[in-house]
Amino acid sequence: MTFKNYDWSLIARIALLFAAMCGAAFLLSGGLYLLMAVLMVVVIVLVIDLYRFTNKSKDELEQFVESVHYRDFSRHFDEKNAPVAVQPMRKGFNEINSTFKIISKERETQYQYLQKILELIDTGIISYDSKEGDVMWMNESFKNLLSIPYLKTIHSLEKRDEALYKEITSVKPGESKVSSITTDKNTLKILLSATAFQTEGKVYKLIAFQNINEALDETESKAWQKLLSVMTHEIMNSVAPISSLAETLKHRLQASLKDLNNNSGSIDDLEVGIDTIKRRSEGLLKFTETYRNLNKITNPNLKKIYVRDMFENLHRLMQPTFQQKNIELEIILKDPELMLEADTDLIEQVLINLILNAAEAVKESASPRIQLSGYISSNNKVILKVADNGIGISPDLMEKIFIPFFSTRKTGSGIGLSLCKQIMMLHKGNIKVQSVEGEGTAFSLLF
Repeated sequence: MTFKNYDWSLIARIALLFAAMCGAAFLLSGGLYLLMAVLMVVVIVLVIDLYRFTNKSKDELEQFVESVHYRDFSRHFDEKNAPVAVQPMRKGFNEINSTFKIISKERETQYQYLQKILELIDTGIISYDSKEGDVMWMNESFKNLLSIPYLKTIHSLEKRDEALYKEITSVKPGESKVSSITTDKNTLKILLSATAFQTEGKVYKLIAFQNINEALDETESKAWQKLLSVMTHEIMNSVAPISSLAETLKHRLQASLKDLNNNSGSIDDLEVGIDTIKRRSEGLLKFTETYRNLNKITNPNLKKIYVRDMFENLHRLMQPTFQQKNIELEIILKDPELMLEADTDLIEQVLINLILNAAEAVKESASPRIQLSGYISSNNKVILKVADNGIGISPDLMEKIFIPFFSTRKTGSGIGLSLCKQIMMLHKGNIKVQSVEGEGTAFSLLF
């Protein structure tokens, strides 16, 4: 409908030219040369007009094609000042440009919307040319997860983490696999998922990196709780009767001493043996009762608390002991108004445990120092940190320190860090450790 007037204008010009040429032929056959000459002038004028008309349309079309080619949909074709015959064409071009502009705007909006969504999710995503390896795009979560601000090609990752590079390049579209990465002295478990897509004749591979540490920690914690529940129940049921029986045997033995011959000392040996059985049974019961604490904490009493109040309590509690041991306790809290939602008693228990472990670690240091700090991370998580300049933890022990029953000290029960981790998980948080042998250790509580 837009070009209807243009069509009629073209048809009218062709019709007039045809009529004029027919009239000229008729006059020529009738010998009316003067009139024919006049009519030929009209034909020439009509031909020139038709040429200008079509040439003008061609110029308008070239301008429109150029605007489409360069995606310059902001170009506007002047309708009012254009020839009447060209006005409908310009109007049509403007309508097409407006439609393209709307489509382009919608696509840009969708692209920006998708970009923001991908930036907000915790899953790291990277897309690269599967043949050349050129990185097409990666989101902020990927950069933060691997601590990589920029990556030109996927092959550049080989120099940073060769094992991870091999995992990424070997995973096939549609597959998923669990891998480990080490960043900032932390080891994380990640789930690698791959897919592929083709555009403009190139095949791109898209890899998603999902941190599954917290999910594995929760599953592991529940497994340990079930195991401890069964073990403590069975041990208590089995050892308690032994302790009771040993007590009964001791009393009956003492009551029968006057009727027994103890010249060889066998009665004394028997009494010592029974005492040993009773003492070890009671020790095992006490040990089991200690581990039952891992399953007692189920519902923390959460409330808003100031971190400064917690730090002040810890300072009053620990400072006298540290002064005796010549340990420097440094407290850093840049924001006095920093708050978190937690169970004060439980979190103080965690911090006390970490501080005492730090005190044990720095006892051989020339200038023992423990630093207690609190701050908000870049992703708006409240973090409390206990750091020391002690002996550090060896890499082979890093993954074992949170396992129940495991302790690096002869007198340790192995319950402290396990309990700390469970308390943090009850707060929907986590506990991380960074350590370098001979330099020190830092435990971070993430809320």
